[in-house]
Amino acid sequence: MFVSGRTRIDRRTKNLVKRLKKKDIAIINHDDIDEVAANALIDIRPRAIINAQPSITGRYPAKGIYKILKAGIPVIDEVGESIFDILRDNTLIEIRGTKVLWDNKVIAEGNEVKLKDVQAKLKKANENIQVELDHFVENTLKYAKKEKNILLGNLEVPQLDTNMLNKHVLVVVRGSSYKEDLRTISSYIQEERPVVIGVDGGADVLLEYGLKPDIIVGDMDSVSDEALKCGAEIVVHAYANGSAPGLERVASMGLKARTFPMPGTSEDMAMIMAWENGASLIVAVGSHSNMIDFLEKGRKGMGSTFLVRLKVGSILVDARGVSQLYKQHLQTKYLFQLLVAAMIPILIVLWVSPATKPFFRLIILQVKLLFGT
Repeated sequence: MFVSGRTRIDRRTKNLVKRLKKKDIAIINHDDIDEVAANALIDIRPRAIINAQPSITGRYPAKGIYKILKAGIPVIDEVGESIFDILRDNTLIEIRGTKVLWDNKVIAEGNEVKLKDVQAKLKKANENIQVELDHFVENTLKYAKKEKNILLGNLEVPQLDTNMLNKHVLVVVRGSSYKEDLRTISSYIQEERPVVIGVDGGADVLLEYGLKPDIIVGDMDSVSDEALKCGAEIVVHAYANGSAPGLERVASMGLKARTFPMPGTSEDMAMIMAWENGASLIVAVGSHSNMIDFLEKGRKGMGSTFLVRLKVGSILVDARGVSQLYKQHLQTKYLFQLLVAAMIPILIVLWVSPATKPFFRLIILQVKLLFGT
């Protein structure tokens, strides 16, 4: 392999993709690359990716690196974190084989990730998934006991200006298949006009699709300044002790925000807010709901999510994967039938109209003369 280009470097992939361009070489620090990060990188298509960590460990079936390689983007991984002490953005470097060179000097060396090696690790991960499942269930049950107040309702839910009583609420998270699912339910959004909640980076997703969030919730670590300034109500996810690190960022921008101390994830918090404020239906897009989702986020269990879904399940619709279930492709035969159905009344009107009767008589006469009848 030989690749040269300017660097874009960040330990957090979700921050890197905001600055990354097509001709750049991305330098990340991401073990077991998840599908959301992979899709973000694939959309930009950098010349190459250098990863300080193993892109797949084989601990569980993380398919991000598989998708990246299938997209034709070369990857060198396990180069070590020292590369972050050496390089900065916009540094011209080269990749020769498995070596990273700057100014003709080798500064790091790793492994070129091959598709066959990834497939072997995925196979191994699928065989070992039972062990991970056992640990995951144990952790989930342990934290479910600690966080049972979510079900009992002993939470101080902040009072909001946005009215959700008897309304549909759309909760958007930047998770797997969020783009496709959001496109698929676009007609529902236009017709129903639900209250829209963006969870952290989900607020940017909404703006990208021309939708203004009514409420933005989360830790405020992956939402853009533009989204925070869009005029939405802001609710910062706080720890159980009341501290909210994300509040400092919001305050520094001169924006007002409420805090909501609650265990679990920010998307859990968004659903509880909708439930407690009287929503008639909660539609979740991009939410995390299975073991792989949570392992990719670095969480070893889903106690709070389990409890929240037990509580709001009667009004919760998870749109995840709906784009695979339902695709709005209009078949050719339906188009032909629609055209014929539309032409029939037009032809009838033309036939009975006094202004067009001579025209049709002339056509009939021409046909008779042509066939000698």
